[in-house]
Amino acid sequence: MAAHPTAQSPNQQTLAERVLAAEADAIRAIRLTPAFDAAVDLLAHLPGSAVVAGLGKSGIIAQKLAATLASTGTPAHFMHAVEAMHGDLGRLHPHDAAILLSYSGNTDELVHLAAVLRQDGVPVVALTSTDDCDLARLATHTLPVGRIEEACPLNLAPSASTTAMLALGDALALAVSERRGFTADDFHKRHPKGDLGKQLMAVTDAMRFRVGDNLPLIPHHTPIRDAFALAQPTDPTLRRAGALLVTDNEGLLAGVFTDGDLRRLVFNNPAALDLPIAHAMTTTPTTLQHTAVVRDAVRLIREKRIDEIPVVDDAGQPVGLIDVQDLIALRLVDNHPSGRV
Repeated sequence: MAAHPTAQSPNQQTLAERVLAAEADAIRAIRLTPAFDAAVDLLAHLPGSAVVAGLGKSGIIAQKLAATLASTGTPAHFMHAVEAMHGDLGRLHPHDAAILLSYSGNTDELVHLAAVLRQDGVPVVALTSTDDCDLARLATHTLPVGRIEEACPLNLAPSASTTAMLALGDALALAVSERRGFTADDFHKRHPKGDLGKQLMAVTDAMRFRVGDNLPLIPHHTPIRDAFALAQPTDPTLRRAGALLVTDNEGLLAGVFTDGDLRRLVFNNPAALDLPIAHAMTTTPTTLQHTAVVRDAVRLIREKRIDEIPVVDDAGQPVGLIDVQDLIALRLVDNHPSGRV
């Protein structure tokens, strides 16, 4: 029967720090060999899929590697090493490759699988501790992480070794992704939902309520008093944007006039409401190109501490407005990330 844990141990943080240091050291100790470049070349030009297999803790790392490959442009799926010998070998096609993970490199099921794949002419990339193991001798390319002392106080539970294999798998997947020319747009197509998908959404999609008739453009000679009457959205259910976009005689963006500008103007000189809006607008506002993504808007709002960003086309003509409230609604920023209330 296991000993009942004490309420608190003064050594807990010391042990935790040793674990973190051991796992960080395991990653730093990895030495890439020419086999890494060869494996990247193999997977980058693979006409089929990468089938990733492992057992135990290495199997869990294999599942993560398969997911990372698939999400970064390399078709991949996980295959259980035991099930492979009981029919799942049918998942492999002639143009596929296998990535097999076994820290010891001598796990019977992985070694048997590698032998079958070699006989069938399927290339195998092995992630192991060393080149000197049965799996490495059967593999096309072997990526060793090195001999690692586990972070476990008993040096038994896979910990630092699996961390190293996880990191090496990420290095492999991302190097292959870069070789394939994987882009942010490609990433978005594979992550249409969740925060990642929202971050890579086109900025023109996020501002869909602040375009056209719902975001009137104000000619620069318009009196400030009249500008706000013109700026009401045609859809009464929409909240008016916190800024007005001002255009010049050619219809290009000339400046921005915000609600904050209005408050300061009225406080200092109420008669200024009859001045042309060009006299009080910000003439060099921060803008976004219409080809930008939402991530760019989030970055600008946080860095510049602004609440509204005009979106312009290549000629400088305004096509819409990103308001901080749009990003709050998408749950990409907290309330008032610019520091304003």
